[in-house]
Amino acid sequence: MATKQQFQSFDELLTGTQTPVLVDFYATWCGPCQMMASILNDVNSQLKGKLKVVKIDTDKYPRIASQHQVSALPTLVLFKAGQPVDRIEGVLPTDQLVARLRPHLG
Repeated sequence: MATKQQFQSFDELLTGTQTPVLVDFYATWCGPCQMMASILNDVNSQLKGKLKVVKIDTDKYPRIASQHQVSALPTLVLFKAGQPVDRIEGVLPTDQLVARLRPHLG
């Protein structure tokens, strides 16, 4: 499950950890985003400790979404050492998402 956590800044969240961070840019009204929620729970349990999953509501944080050129929902961006290393738009099944993320998880 994705952790709900307050942070001073998005950059602080990304750089404050050695663990890669998978950011799920979503909106509560987005149907495919709701489908991704359970997929991300599965991914999180399969990759426990190797990845941190963070959800960003684009309606609440439009500036962060626009900084990262999010134009489609859901958009997943994998950050490593504060830098984006992969970007996925749309819904991917759990097995495909895990396979796509694994090479970046050292």
